[in-house]
Amino acid sequence: MNIELITFFIFSSLLIFTSIKVITSSNPVLSAINLVFSFFLSAVLWLLLGAEFLSIILILVYVGAVMVLFLFVVMMLDINIAKRSAAYIKYLPIGIAIFIVFNILIILFFVDTFENINYNAINSINIISDSNTENLGFVLFTDYILEFEIAGLILLLGILSAIVLTYRKNPNNKYQDPAKQIDVRKKDRLKIIKGLKE
Repeated sequence: MNIELITFFIFSSLLIFTSIKVITSSNPVLSAINLVFSFFLSAVLWLLLGAEFLSIILILVYVGAVMVLFLFVVMMLDINIAKRSAAYIKYLPIGIAIFIVFNILIILFFVDTFENINYNAINSINIISDSNTENLGFVLFTDYILEFEIAGLILLLGILSAIVLTYRKNPNNKYQDPAKQIDVRKKDRLKIIKGLKE
């Protein structure tokens, strides 16, 4: 057994353990931390498969940005652990049923997809260099440029929707109106009082 296979078994076992802790932990902060560990371990597995670009993107994007923001939001929320545990027990049978159905659908999908074991997806991609990053960029910006741009527009739409839905105008805030500032006259701002004696 070589060192690569040993490393795969170690990190895959840790990944399974942290993934289980994500859905079984009663504390949402611990669940988020275990999810961060799961992302790190998945990145190591991708690195073993030779997908170094996807591995570093997983760490930079999900761990460095998304999960830090998610963990910050979870820590800021005042979550009642007792009510959450009661709801967990209440909906456990439904969750198990959905889990079983979802896994059956995934198994059926992969069985139908990989029936032709002679098919190799690498043969249908134009390889231009030995770098996975360069090959991925070439495929994204040539064969899948339309899908790539649509994904960017969908992400932009999600950002704009989140801003619109969460924006609340406070009536107590004071705002400047440049048009009114330009149209102001001296008599509107200055009042001269005559006849005062010292």
